[in-house]
Amino acid sequence: MSDITLKVDGGYFIYKVGAVIINDNHVLMVKNDNHTYYYPVGGRVNFGETSEEAVLREVYEETNINFQIDRLAFVHENYFIADFLEIDKAPCHEIALYYMMKQSDEVSNIVCNSVGADGGAESLHWLPIAGLDDYMVFPGFYKTSLRKLNDKVEHFITKDGKTKRSL
Repeated sequence: MSDITLKVDGGYFIYKVGAVIINDNHVLMVKNDNHTYYYPVGGRVNFGETSEEAVLREVYEETNINFQIDRLAFVHENYFIADFLEIDKAPCHEIALYYMMKQSDEVSNIVCNSVGADGGAESLHWLPIAGLDDYMVFPGFYKTSLRKLNDKVEHFITKDGKTKRSL
C-alpha cells in the first residue's frame, strides 16, 4: 500500500498518525540517527486505511507490541517546508491525528528495529514529561499539553513557525 502523501499544486499534503504512549510520567518518543529532535511513534496513513488502523500498525512496527487505543487526543494542522528525503524543500500541509494508547504491561519489552523514511536508524526513548523543555521535541505542543491532559480532543495549528491552540 502507498501512504497518503499527495503532490498538489505548490507542494504536498500529508496525512499521518502518532501515538501518545505514557508510562510512569514519561512519554515514549522516537529518535532518528539523522535528526536532532524526538518525535512520537507513528507515521503516514496508508491509502484505504483508517487512522486507527494506521496508528495500531505503526505502533506495532516501531515497538513490536500490540497496544490498544484509548482515545483521540490531538489534531494537528501543520504547515512547513519539508526537510526529508523524498520531498525536501517543498511546502507541506500535514494533518496529524495523535491517539492516546492504553497502558500496557509489555512496555519493558519494547524493542525498536525500525528505520526512518530517510534510512536513519530509529531508537525509542522514554522522556520525562515534566522535563520535555530540555529536549528538542516535535510536535512542540507536547511540552505543555502532555502536562495537563484532559478528556477533550485538542486542536493545534502550526503555521509560519508558530503554534496556536484552536478553540
